[in-house]
Amino acid sequence: MKEFWNERFGMDEYVYGTAPNAFLKEVLPDLERGSILFPAEGEGRNAVYAAELGFDVDAFDFSESGKKKAEHLADSKGVKINYQIIDFETFDPSSKQYDVIALIYAHPPVGKRTAYHRKAIEALKQGGTIIIEGFTKAQLGNKSGGPQNEEMLFSLDELRSDFESLSDIEIFEMETTLDEGNFHKGDAHIIRLIGKK
Repeated sequence: MKEFWNERFGMDEYVYGTAPNAFLKEVLPDLERGSILFPAEGEGRNAVYAAELGFDVDAFDFSESGKKKAEHLADSKGVKINYQIIDFETFDPSSKQYDVIALIYAHPPVGKRTAYHRKAIEALKQGGTIIIEGFTKAQLGNKSGGPQNEEMLFSLDELRSDFESLSDIEIFEMETTLDEGNFHKGDAHIIRLIGKK
């Protein structure tokens, strides 16, 4: 899997674009500035956007190609991000507590979803906010992006269960038209969540 993402992110273009995710752009400016974590951040478009807003940004992914492009994008925008080469397996949620954690199209491997999401909650400060956008199971077969394995796609019930400890939670499915680089383009079925610890 690491080789797959290194090859994809090794392309010259930013395969998901350089603009931030639409949902993140909608909700992040209204949050108090502080520390934010982007797991599975890829080429850095969302991390760089958060840094431009004044957040203290940490990000991680297991792709060296993704990190290189993320740091290049940050330099081009005149901001700093702290980007580590790790994955959720090696991520230590006790190492730092965050005001915000954003999981943007961070689809865990089969059988790891609940564990990864619980790790994210553990790394969130009391009162902190978690933001999620991902593909629903109805996305299976669409050409607009996402895993082609139903077990890696999300449902309302699964995310409600994973994040049941959160308060003030909003979660909803929707259809949208993605225009995020060449690999998130076209009609899509997505799910969005925002909640507080």
